[in-house]
Amino acid sequence: MHGGISFLPTFMQYNVPMRLRLLALTLILSACTAAPITATSTPARLEAVVVADTPTPTLIPSPTTTPTVDKWIFPYTIAGFRKHNFQSGKVTVLETLEKTDVYTRYRISYPSDGLTITGVLQIPVEGREPFPVIVMNHGFFSRGEYHSGDGTDRAAEFLNRRGYLTVSSDYRSWGGSDEGPSLFYSGLAIDVVNLIRALPSIPQADPSRVGMWGHSMGGGVTMKVLMLGAPVRAAVLYSTVSADNADLVARWGMGCIGDIAEGETRYGCNSSDVLPESLPQGLISAYEFSALDADLNQAVSPYYHLDLVQVPVQIHYGTADGVDYAGTPPEWSKKLYQGLVDADRPAEIFAYDGEKHSFFADEWFAFMERAAMFFDVYVRDVP
Repeated sequence: MHGGISFLPTFMQYNVPMRLRLLALTLILSACTAAPITATSTPARLEAVVVADTPTPTLIPSPTTTPTVDKWIFPYTIAGFRKHNFQSGKVTVLETLEKTDVYTRYRISYPSDGLTITGVLQIPVEGREPFPVIVMNHGFFSRGEYHSGDGTDRAAEFLNRRGYLTVSSDYRSWGGSDEGPSLFYSGLAIDVVNLIRALPSIPQADPSRVGMWGHSMGGGVTMKVLMLGAPVRAAVLYSTVSADNADLVARWGMGCIGDIAEGETRYGCNSSDVLPESLPQGLISAYEFSALDADLNQAVSPYYHLDLVQVPVQIHYGTADGVDYAGTPPEWSKKLYQGLVDADRPAEIFAYDGEKHSFFADEWFAFMERAAMFFDVYVRDVP
């Protein structure tokens, strides 16, 4: 299970001054056009053990960010993203995939800003309709190997047994979904928000009781969604990527530009972002420039806007995560937790000794039991 990347970074190998000069020249020659959900009340503060914060990586400061760059990047900043005009619709059941004594699994599709996105819906066999809902956000998989439900199916069944309806988006460019651009997880978060907005079209779902679960890259998507005041009541993060884009760039490099499949085999780029060459050159150049600019990194990163989080957040991490390059260092979870505490947001954190990016055996069950109890309090049992 990847943390949203492909291979080793070459970020520190760039000739930064020359690269910035080339980007500046490209931006001068490029045209400058840019186009450009109600939250629940904040629950009471949770009790948790405070862990030490970790410092933000030092970025190479740019001289003066040009208005052209600001204009291109603004829709992908937190401030700009909150103004996005979401275009959703209804969930369509495409086929029944499996029936068990616990759940019935369906392959679904739904519209998201003009794209058709696929995913998986699992409805509990037992319990009273309409069911509370957990939206499941999967982590990174190679798109050629990914199948709908990968990364969320085991946790979904656990929650189905507890009486939750679960639904997961494949996101754009994964599974049977259409391809579409995604910068700083924005496209993936758009797809998740549009899935939430489509929940009223599922008769068995209670759209007033919704929680969110995210693993790895899916944790990053979850944090992006929480910036929008989306109608979720609680969020669980499992081995999450950093909520600070500077950390992602420092570890894995900026997003891959061009062919998606080729990008997944390329050193030094983060293939969770999708930047087709058909995008305006001005936007591509601004995206590259922003990876080296401290102010723009902060503008697109949830970490610097945690005051916008309006629901309790529960974080789980393994102390041995990050040893493998595709993993997510424990410091990222600790940093996010401390940021939430500093922002006076309700949060709690749990460490699992010796566990890596995906938990196993008793530790996985302990994690999911805590997550389910958290959802019981803040999602299932609310009036």
